[in-house]
Amino acid sequence: QVQLVESGGGSVQAGGSLRLSCAMSTVPVRLYVMGWFRRTPGKEREGVARLDSDGVTAYADSVKGRFSISKDNAKNILYLQMNSLKPEDSAMYYCAGAHNPLLPGIVDDLWYHHWGQGIQVSVSA
Repeated sequence: QVQLVESGGGSVQAGGSLRLSCAMSTVPVRLYVMGWFRRTPGKEREGVARLDSDGVTAYADSVKGRFSISKDNAKNILYLQMNSLKPEDSAMYYCAGAHNPLLPGIVDDLWYHHWGQGIQVSVSA
């Protein structure tokens, strides 16, 4: 059974940084793709960043150059380092995993199979 548990959210002022963590218990499933999504009230959940098992990454245009996705393979923890945060980054952030290979780039959430419960990030002006 796959379990994804996010941590590290909170409140920060614009220009600040936060690092989200996603502790992954995935045995016996292999995740080909891991990603971070976010959702604000009234909007669709949107892809933020993606890390494939071969190390390839992808980012939404809105976060390129500010966010970085990485993984500690020894600890099986997925990270999202968020720098230069803006008020529009405020959202519920979700960790996700796919047990099939996916097309390149930021793809819709429907292609992911496993989800964390989400964690709130709030950025004040």
